[in-house]
Amino acid sequence: MAKAPPTKSNRTPKKELPKTPAPDRATPPPHGGPTPGAMGAGPGATTDEKHGSTVADLHALPLRPETVAPTAPVPTPKELIDAGAPETAVAKAKADSVVKAKRRPPQVFKPTMPAPPIQVLEEKVRELIAMQGEHPDQDLIGDMMLTALRMVRDGATRGDLKILASTLRELRYAFNIFRPFQDRRKITVFGSARTPKTSPEYIAAQQFSEEMVRRNFMVITGAGPGIMEAANGGAGRDYSFGVNIKLPFEQSANPYIEGDKKLIHFRYFFTRKLCFVKEASAIALFPGGFGTHDECFETLTLVQTGKAALIPIVFIDQKGGEYWREWADYVVEHLLGKGFISEEDMHLFKITDDPIWAADEVTNFYKRYHSMRYVKDTLVIRMLSKLTPQHVDELNVRFGTLVTNGKGRISEVPPMPEESSEPALMALPRIAFPFNRRNYGRLRLLIDQINRF
Repeated sequence: MAKAPPTKSNRTPKKELPKTPAPDRATPPPHGGPTPGAMGAGPGATTDEKHGSTVADLHALPLRPETVAPTAPVPTPKELIDAGAPETAVAKAKADSVVKAKRRPPQVFKPTMPAPPIQVLEEKVRELIAMQGEHPDQDLIGDMMLTALRMVRDGATRGDLKILASTLRELRYAFNIFRPFQDRRKITVFGSARTPKTSPEYIAAQQFSEEMVRRNFMVITGAGPGIMEAANGGAGRDYSFGVNIKLPFEQSANPYIEGDKKLIHFRYFFTRKLCFVKEASAIALFPGGFGTHDECFETLTLVQTGKAALIPIVFIDQKGGEYWREWADYVVEHLLGKGFISEEDMHLFKITDDPIWAADEVTNFYKRYHSMRYVKDTLVIRMLSKLTPQHVDELNVRFGTLVTNGKGRISEVPPMPEESSEPALMALPRIAFPFNRRNYGRLRLLIDQINRF
């Protein structure tokens, strides 16, 4: 069943967490660092009987600067021979010196002087684009090409250029993979790569993905093991995407997506995470580690700040599980309680231990609501069916604070000329208003109300 956002009245008392033993500090630190006694002094310090060392509460540890000795220069082969070093060490030093001599010499930055007029560059760019054909948005392609050319005069480093080149290649390839499926709704599933197949969370992720496919959704995961494997397995190969990251450990593609054309390998986390959110109509999160929480808070931040469209975000636990409820306890006590977020932000997500309820939450979000976009300062909400005038009046009474002060009201509107780039959506009924671009939690409540009418 769904769990309401926790409040101070329904939160369970905090559990006393076991103290983690500190490493043995019996040996004095080098270079004049703090002594074991100094590290352990202060309130909250206890003694670790097993290690015979002081265990200090983290809040009591003083931060002290330590002197760091400079790194000694690498000896030359001649110096190693004079010092009587083994032949293997001398041979390695000689090999290293050869590699160093073969390194790419420093490149000299030589911009043309004077700089060519921008009109000349723009004309050359147009000629290059014309060699490939015509595109309705070739002005944006030209912008990308001109930006790349400007980096010549910027004197950009090879490292910076490699990042930009890899990013463009990765995103271009990913967009091509997703494009044939752009009319299908997709849900991104996050969770631990270390969840065993026998765990309740694994089974719940598999069940949830099976249910989402029945409701005509496709499933996106990080393509790894654990929760990702469960979600791809539940969805099946034909309805799965894998958005993999190249890591030296734990991230080989799972058997349900390995070798599929919808498996994409990324070098950078930021390009991978962009696709997770950009291509998704909903997000589901199962228990996980640092990566899951990174994806969790980044998704919430993007939605809270309007950098991503409002989508349903559901946190799913095992039956009777406390993982996400205790996470929400922390959010309420430390983020909401200290004013770092607002109360309405708690409406941006739901917590449940029922995969079927989670699937209902996702699909009900799109019961009448379809999508949104901005036309200049106006937020346009497209719907699958029309609202009555009484419904529109009720929205103005309940959600009028979302309208920018003194700039109108929530109204039914015809399609706007700026929306012509999405011809398939032009026939949908819509409402529009000048949104204040702050209260996204209340905007979520407005969408819920549209779906309830």
